[in-house]
Amino acid sequence: MYAEDFVIKRGVNVSHWLSQTEIRGKERKRYVTEKDFIQIKDLGFDHVRLPIDEVQFWTEEGKQEKKAFRLLDKAIKWSIKHDLKVIVDLHVLRSHHFNVAESRTLWKEESAQKQFIGFWKDLSAKLNKYPNDMLAYEPMNEAVSDNPEDWNKLINWAIAEIRKLEPERTIIVGSNNWQQAWTFPDLKVPENDKNIILSFHIYTPMPLTHWKASWTNFNRYQGPVQYPGMIVDTTDLAGNDQETIDAVSNYIKVYNKQVLEEEIMVAVRRAKELDLPLYCGEFGCFPTPPIEMQQAWYRDMIAVLNENDIAWSHWNWKNDFPVIDAKTGKPIQDILDILLAE
Repeated sequence: MYAEDFVIKRGVNVSHWLSQTEIRGKERKRYVTEKDFIQIKDLGFDHVRLPIDEVQFWTEEGKQEKKAFRLLDKAIKWSIKHDLKVIVDLHVLRSHHFNVAESRTLWKEESAQKQFIGFWKDLSAKLNKYPNDMLAYEPMNEAVSDNPEDWNKLINWAIAEIRKLEPERTIIVGSNNWQQAWTFPDLKVPENDKNIILSFHIYTPMPLTHWKASWTNFNRYQGPVQYPGMIVDTTDLAGNDQETIDAVSNYIKVYNKQVLEEEIMVAVRRAKELDLPLYCGEFGCFPTPPIEMQQAWYRDMIAVLNENDIAWSHWNWKNDFPVIDAKTGKPIQDILDILLAE
């Protein structure tokens, strides 16, 4: 069975539900329901990427949290019922958070690595009943290690263990350092395993896609941004603190479709070398820049992805980078019309 049996084109991340949130109990049940999956399908998406976190699914002792597993089971059943394929993505571990350097003990602690493998044995035992053409696994989101070989060793170990249990399950594999395209040359995957899809994430240029986002190191910059063109005029940095100036200065250059394509082509070339499909598992723009700039960026991004036959999943559904209003459920057509144009 070749990975092309898990055929996807355009999807959305159903995030901040079983991942990256403190909501639990009735609030968690209400936040995402079957209606969300119906709407996702009706809008024209064909799959969902479903992030899950260790902290919601296992106690610190490794005991399974049954309520979370039941919600995951419901989500997959709702998806399949409404003809949506699903990627289950283990997004954040207690021993590894892509945005928290202090948390990344995974690379130094063999016990944490063994626990990570154990999580996938648990997940496989729960999810192997679902057909291979409807469900895929993404063992870990956005690995961040100083040494790319740390990630290569761990992901190949994970793949080997999953293969013992499910030889034909499609596995989504990203590269080191936030799955950025430029790190793809360092990525190693098992030879002759055609049930693998390679995955990159792209938010270039960050001062646009994360303008005023609270979790960035340039969030205090309140000046204007520009896309396409010179992302920030250096004269607009006057009056900012040095940390902000340094953070923004890393990105001061012209950005346009050509720049986006040049970055993505690094991943395209590596995928061709390995003869494996390529997938953009995350991209999106925080809804803070002027809508015209957001639209220009989305048009360029979708054009590059389509021209290179790259399936994709937008980050995200209705949270920080939404395509629907979380309170009303109303679609944000200014963005969806570009994402879902035929």
